[in-house]
Amino acid sequence: MADRMTINYEKKPCYDIVFTGDFELLPDELAAFGIKERKLAIICDTNTERLFAESIVSKVTGHCKKVIVHAFAAGEENKTLTTVREIYRHLIEEKFDRKDLLIALGGGVVGDITGFAAATYLRGVDFVQIPTTLIAQSDSSIGGKTGVDFDGYKNMVGAFYMPKLVYMNVGALKELDDRQFYAGFAEVMKHGLIKDALFYEWLLDHMYEIHDRDMDTLLEMVERSCGVKKLVVERDPTEKGDRAFLNFGHTIGHAIEKAKHFSLLHGECIALGMVAAAFISWKRGNLSMEEYYEVRDMFVPFNLPISIEDIDPQEILTLTKLDKKVDGGQIKFVLLKKVGKAVIDRTVTDEEILSGVQEILFSDEDATQ
Repeated sequence: MADRMTINYEKKPCYDIVFTGDFELLPDELAAFGIKERKLAIICDTNTERLFAESIVSKVTGHCKKVIVHAFAAGEENKTLTTVREIYRHLIEEKFDRKDLLIALGGGVVGDITGFAAATYLRGVDFVQIPTTLIAQSDSSIGGKTGVDFDGYKNMVGAFYMPKLVYMNVGALKELDDRQFYAGFAEVMKHGLIKDALFYEWLLDHMYEIHDRDMDTLLEMVERSCGVKKLVVERDPTEKGDRAFLNFGHTIGHAIEKAKHFSLLHGECIALGMVAAAFISWKRGNLSMEEYYEVRDMFVPFNLPISIEDIDPQEILTLTKLDKKVDGGQIKFVLLKKVGKAVIDRTVTDEEILSGVQEILFSDEDATQ
């Protein structure tokens, strides 16, 4: 038995999210899309190919016309148009047409690439998300954002394109190494900070169960995180307003990610960006000093960084100006009004951004604490 959540688009049901602990229900879920007469392409990276592709192929074989696997090299550096081009080539060689179906099996990079390929191949084919990382299950697989990086700039080429289904096998999270798991937790924490103070408190109260990856706890955590994302994306499906709340920590975080040449994981950079944004929120008078330090320090027990070495604040500032969230020359910066309530602010100054970056810059004093 699985839990379900329906995502609405323009106030009409668009797709379901299925929450479960294995892949057993996948054939039945896909049968709703008439896969008996459709070819399926499982798009994955080399990591998820090794872990999950064989299992998915065995589950859908006999239920569809044909199934193929296309795997590309794992890593953010491969989230490019070149990778999408190779997917197009494989689909053309296998004679995929508009009635066939793509399956995104993997983390956020796989989901973004597959969604973009689906949106653009033959002007649009159906696709299904099967997210296997925490960052994808809690955040990136929901809401229809697809895209690739361009010359190192995050998600500069993309489209809004909705999946037909999101199938969450929370059991897949047990296969993640610790660094990947906790990097994904940054987005979970973000959802509590921007929209749900009670969820934020729940996360802190269930710290040990989360560390142990207790299945019931993970199911509740992912479902509640998706509930926050659902509220935001349904109100603003194409990021004209409130959906920008989801970018809390991302303006500075993306700049750090590029400055460090993607040597840090996305969630690690977003954690740093959230600390910097919370610091600016405190200096603006939105948070008390105690609230700021609590927010900052709560990343530590979840193995997320709150300081970083070897970055140039001026370079980070310059990179924030190139972010896709810049609108009319102004950065739509997300601050906290309080824990559980975010605000969009277009008046954050260069000096404030620099002060936020300075706050997370590792110093000799940090090493002695």
